[in-house]
Amino acid sequence: MDLDTARSRISEVDRRLVELLNERARMSLNVGAAKRRTLKEQGDDNDPEVYVPGQEKRVFEKVRNLNQGPLSGESVCAIYREIMSASISLQSEVSVGYLGPPGTFSHQAAMQRFGDSLAYVPYAKIEDVIVAAAKEEVTYGLVPIENSTFGAVVQTLDAFVSQPSVKIRAEVYLPVTQSLLSRYQLSAIRKVYSHPQAFGQSRAWLDQHLPHAARVEVSSTAKAAELAAAENYAAAVSSEVCASMYHLDVVAKDITTSGDNTTRFFVLGQSSDMPTGDDKTLLMFTVDHREPGALCGALNVFAKHKINQTAINSRPSRQRQWHYMFFIEILGHELDANVASALEEIKAYCLDLVVLGSYPHQYY
Repeated sequence: MDLDTARSRISEVDRRLVELLNERARMSLNVGAAKRRTLKEQGDDNDPEVYVPGQEKRVFEKVRNLNQGPLSGESVCAIYREIMSASISLQSEVSVGYLGPPGTFSHQAAMQRFGDSLAYVPYAKIEDVIVAAAKEEVTYGLVPIENSTFGAVVQTLDAFVSQPSVKIRAEVYLPVTQSLLSRYQLSAIRKVYSHPQAFGQSRAWLDQHLPHAARVEVSSTAKAAELAAAENYAAAVSSEVCASMYHLDVVAKDITTSGDNTTRFFVLGQSSDMPTGDDKTLLMFTVDHREPGALCGALNVFAKHKINQTAINSRPSRQRQWHYMFFIEILGHELDANVASALEEIKAYCLDLVVLGSYPHQYY
């Protein structure tokens, strides 16, 4: 095929693609209208959920299976991410809150999940994001929950204690690479800014290469880059995305201790999605610590119902000293029969029990 013929055929394919994209968008609007009619018939005047992670997961699995190349599965899914983002924006005005400023890993994870067509709202603290989602100041919120190297994000767990009404709709995994950013050479750096999690992920490198530099914890890695850009002899542990945003040089790349450094995030809203057959559920509860074996009894309920636990954390309950709130993640949806039975039975051991949400199991 000669060059002119190839270009002509590409132009024809482009024309058909635009027609098909708009046809898909119209069908998406029809889906939204059908959802609103169904809710109205049920006496519900609320707007339908426009972000349905279970359906999204099925679409991605379908297009991966349909793909015959030469595009990779990841490339096809990235294209469909933007198609679905544009369709969501047509149905309603959707805003997503995240830990700012722009350029944070939370911002990157939100963009990875929701695409370019939605409005993004930065907040100064993780708690602010969760409060905004709970009060519906934003349609959805996105917060970090744990890192594969440094463990649970305690600020998120603590915020769940004070805002238990918010619901988890989805989980997002983002590979994280930390770099040292500065306007100065390594030998001139006297202070390093970063988020506590980023310091934990890069502690070994900093101990070796900047053992005498002061380390100052701030609310996010992007905030660290912003401060480093404005201060003499300062640096930030942050992402390379922030280097271009804040006009910093990359002094050292990939300074994390682990080569497989990944952060998991939660998408928050007013409700959880329906069961997909492959879900997780996060529970928050307290037990009577004066009762011997209370926690053991609660955990044994899951074994009895053949429910696997994937994570357990604890945080001070803020109700009284040395009293703790437990966070248990299990496999299954709260509406699954075995999970529903277990949740009813576990109440005998719990002083408080909150289902923070059920969400499709993502595989990175």
